Amino acid sequence: MTVRMAEMTWCDYARRVDEGQPVLLPVGSIEQHGFHMPLSVDVIIPLALASEVARRVGAIVAEPFAYGYKSQPRSGGGQSFRGTTSLDGATLTALMRDLLREFARHGVRRVALIDGHFENAMFLIEGVDLALRDLAAQGVHDMKVARIDYWEFITLEAQAATFDEGFPGWALEHASIMETSMMLHLRPDLVDLSQVVEDGPAKLALWDAYPLPDGTVPSSGVLSTTRGATAAKGRMLFDVYTAGVERAVRESFAL
Repeated sequence: MTVRMAEMTWCDYARRVDEGQPVLLPVGSIEQHGFHMPLSVDVIIPLALASEVARRVGAIVAEPFAYGYKSQPRSGGGQSFRGTTSLDGATLTALMRDLLREFARHGVRRVALIDGHFENAMFLIEGVDLALRDLAAQGVHDMKVARIDYWEFITLEAQAATFDEGFPGWALEHASIMETSMMLHLRPDLVDLSQVVEDGPAKLALWDAYPLPDGTVPSSGVLSTTRGATAAKGRMLFDVYTAGVERAVRESFAL
């Protein structure tokens, strides 16, 4: 039985909503991930996590929202890479506001946003805030929303097992060991390690500068290193993240 909303009939979806099943909405971006991985990494990972968690807890997976806020040099390499396709913050906020109101109109009262793109955070939060304000004005006071950054659930043990040369911090972990390992596990057909270029790490300041100084971001778009990335690490990380996201969904919605 499918967990994907778009693969259900409207009446099957309605039945599941009436049963009280929450909706899990993967949110990502279309953003460069080096020479060796596709633009859709930030969509593939949260969709896989949401799908596995939905099977475990009894939930509906809405179609992933593929476009996100503008890539930033200190977390995603920035907007200069062709293929990185981004939204203005106000657009992302408005879209999240609309989607949450639509889910509420269907009768959904529990929604978890599973985010795969760091830069989305505050615009998703604003969309949630505005949607809840709108719904309250309409007399809907029982809508609950959770916003989940999956990478936050890494354990110290998993972190130590993943980063042989030491954890560089999430800012430098773009298209690097963690994401590459996850993709080797989830979609090895979309990863070509022969195209990896070790031209990092990025030379990042502790502040943002506009325009970005030349030479700050490696030409490959990989902010750290892919050395040590393996499918086995990806499987381990997927299990750790799935457990964390499942826990967050269960605790948020008392499942």
